[in-house]
Amino acid sequence: MSCEDLVCARCAHPVAEGRCPQCRAYRERMHQHGFGGLTPAMISLLLIALFFLTLALRHLTGT
Repeated sequence: MSCEDLVCARCAHPVAEGRCPQCRAYRERMHQHGFGGLTPAMISLLLIALFFLTLALRHLTGT
């Protein structure tokens, strides 16, 4: 979902236009990304990769 698809409940204009303070605040929140610009999907993939790397290291060391 993007800002272009949303209509503000306060001013009834598209959020992408940012006509009222609520529109501008929500538009900024929509454009913020998590940790260093990583999307939630990318963070999930990194955590899964770290999990499998940990399993592989435990298997190789025999602990």
